[in-house]
Amino acid sequence: MDMRATHSYRSVAAVIAVVAALAAGGCSADDPESGTSPVAANSSALPGSAAAGPPAAGAPSAGPSVSAPVPKASATTRTGACGRTASAKPVAQVTEVKLGVKVTGYGGEGDTEPLPMAIAARPDGGSWLAWRGTDGKVYLGELDCADKLVGKPTSFAGIDLQDVQADANGGVLLLTRKGTCGTGPLCGGESSPCNTMHMIRFDNSGKQVWQQQVTNLTGGRTGYDDGARFVWWYQHHGRLATDGKNWAAYFGVAITVRNGNCVDIHQGDRIQVVGADGKLVSGHRDAASVGCSHAWTSRIVWDPRTKRFVAVCATDNDCRIARPNPYRTVAAGKCDGTLFGGDLVLAKSKGYWTAWSQGGSVRLEHFTTGKSDTTIRTGVSSAHPHLVAYGTGRMLLTWQSGSTMAARVYDSGTGKAIGAEFTIKAKDHSYQAFKAYPDGSAAYPAAGGSGTSIRIARVLPVS
Repeated sequence: MDMRATHSYRSVAAVIAVVAALAAGGCSADDPESGTSPVAANSSALPGSAAAGPPAAGAPSAGPSVSAPVPKASATTRTGACGRTASAKPVAQVTEVKLGVKVTGYGGEGDTEPLPMAIAARPDGGSWLAWRGTDGKVYLGELDCADKLVGKPTSFAGIDLQDVQADANGGVLLLTRKGTCGTGPLCGGESSPCNTMHMIRFDNSGKQVWQQQVTNLTGGRTGYDDGARFVWWYQHHGRLATDGKNWAAYFGVAITVRNGNCVDIHQGDRIQVVGADGKLVSGHRDAASVGCSHAWTSRIVWDPRTKRFVAVCATDNDCRIARPNPYRTVAAGKCDGTLFGGDLVLAKSKGYWTAWSQGGSVRLEHFTTGKSDTTIRTGVSSAHPHLVAYGTGRMLLTWQSGSTMAARVYDSGTGKAIGAEFTIKAKDHSYQAFKAYPDGSAAYPAAGGSGTSIRIARVLPVS
C-alpha cells in the first residue's frame, strides 16, 4: 500500500481491531488459580452455534453436523519423552508460569499491535517460551515437561516478537529491531519509525549463536530508499518454519518504491530462508522478495513429502486466502474488514488444511497446489480461529469463547469433526499460535494471572 492510501488502510485496520474486540466479548477477572488445572473434554454433542456462510465456490462441503466416530480407547497411557498422559478424549491443562520479568499485555489485539508471547515445541517434549518485555527486550525461557520455568530467562534486543521455533540444538527467534528511515522524502502521509526483522539462532542454553536480518536495510540503504524492504507501522506479524537445516520466515513488510522525486511505501509480505550457517540462502526456490500485497496473517509450514516450504496469506488482491509467489486462490473472500487467515497444517496424506474466517464464520479448507477441493463449514462463530496438528491424523481447531477458548478435534484426512467441543481455560489472543508437540499434545501461551506470569494451555494427547 502507498502512503496516499494511509488513511483508508488505517480505517480498515481500525475495523479489524473493532471486530476483534467485539469477538473477544467481556473479559472476566483473571482466574486466581495457580499451578496446573486439567479440564476434560465434554462428552455431550456439539452445542449449537451460528451457521457458517456458504463454502467457496465449486468446492464440496460438509456441514457442522458431520462427525467422525470417536475412537475407543482403553486405559490412559503415557506418551513421548515427557510421559504425558494420553486419554480417550482431549484433556486441557493450564499451568501458571511465574517468570519474574514483566510481560507485555494483550492490548487491543489489533493487526498492527505487537505480539506478547510465543511458544516452541522442543524435540524432548519441553518448550521454549518467548515473550515481549516492557523494557525493549524479548525474553526467552526454557520450560520442562510440567510446563515450569527452568533456570533464568535470557534476553535479546527486540522491540517486537513474532515467533519462536525449536530443534535439537536450540531454536530460532523472529523479532524486530530498530532501523533507520533516511530522508525520503515521502510522497504523502506522516513518517513513522523504520525497523528491521531478524532471525536469532540460539543454543540449548538460550545463548545467541548467530543473527541474520531478513529485511534488507544496510548502511547504504535506509527505509525510505527505493527498493527497501523493512518493518513500518503496517502489519508485520510473521511465522517461522524449518526443514531441519534451513529456517524460513514469512512476515509482513513495508515496500519502498520511488515515485518521481519522492517515495511511496506499500505493504506486502516476504519469505526469506536462512541456512544453518546463519546466511541467507541465495536463490532458494521458496523465497520471495514480495509474496502477497496487501497481506496479513502470513502462514508457513515445511512439507517433508514435497520438500517445500508452503505458505498462505489473506490478501485484498481479489480479497481471498491465497498462496503467494505466484498468486493461487485457495478460497474466495470479501474485503469487508473481516477476512482472516487462521493457521496452516499438513493434511493426513496429501495437501494442507487452513482455517479462515469471514464475517465471523469459520471454515476449514483443504488444498494441494491452489484452489480448495474441500470446504468444511464448522458452525463456529469466531473472527480469529487457530489450527494446529494434534497427533497422527488429527488437527485441533480453537477459537475465542468469552473469557476462555473453545476447541474441537478434526480428522486431518477427511476434515470431519471428532468428538465434542470442549473448553480451554485460557484467554485467547487473535494472532498467537498453538504449537504441535512430538507426543501428540499441543500448547498455547496465554495471559497470566499477573504482569509477570504466562499461562501455558496444553491439550494433552489422545490415545
